[in-house]
Amino acid sequence: MKYQYISVEGNIGVGKTTFVNMLSQHLDCKLVLEQFEDNPFLKNFYEHPDRYALSLEMFFMAERFQQLSESISPELFSPLVISDYFFMKSKFFAMNNLSDEELILFNRFADIALNNLVVPELLVYLHSSVHRLQENISHRSRSYEKDISKDYLLNIQNIYFDFFKMDRSFPILILDVENVDFTKDQKAFDKMKELFMKTYTPGVHRFKI
Repeated sequence: MKYQYISVEGNIGVGKTTFVNMLSQHLDCKLVLEQFEDNPFLKNFYEHPDRYALSLEMFFMAERFQQLSESISPELFSPLVISDYFFMKSKFFAMNNLSDEELILFNRFADIALNNLVVPELLVYLHSSVHRLQENISHRSRSYEKDISKDYLLNIQNIYFDFFKMDRSFPILILDVENVDFTKDQKAFDKMKELFMKTYTPGVHRFKI
């Protein structure tokens, strides 16, 4: 592959971690997987979002920065590094979860971290409708996710797509997985894998699976 560092993103419940784990069975790669359940504020945030939002997002940002800075070096790559998150998601979720005053503080730290991280050469975004996301979330039965609202998921989706409208110095590959279950449909997964392994010019590239 041309790329040495790829980030896979998507809204809550779309299957990004499942996808990268499936890919790793076919590619010679190193996986960097977000340890989101290690965040001690996660369950409390879903119960009392106003009280725990800043603590939640600061912890996530610090963990992501440490993990990526330790795992990905601009001088020494493994043949391919795939992460199941993009560091910018810290800013995206903070935009959705924090007050204006909290966001100012958060972004001061986030911008410092961003300046010290390697940028992925390709961003892959898995897309499904909010309705499909809610079905997936329900099926995986994580107790702290049971009250995630349609509006919350829609807001997160809109923040990602606002970002995609901006000029990017790297390619963004959007794979619409709304009508497939790539964990069970081998043809769908094979198509996703084929698209994943191609080379793209900077900008947004969209495909329906």
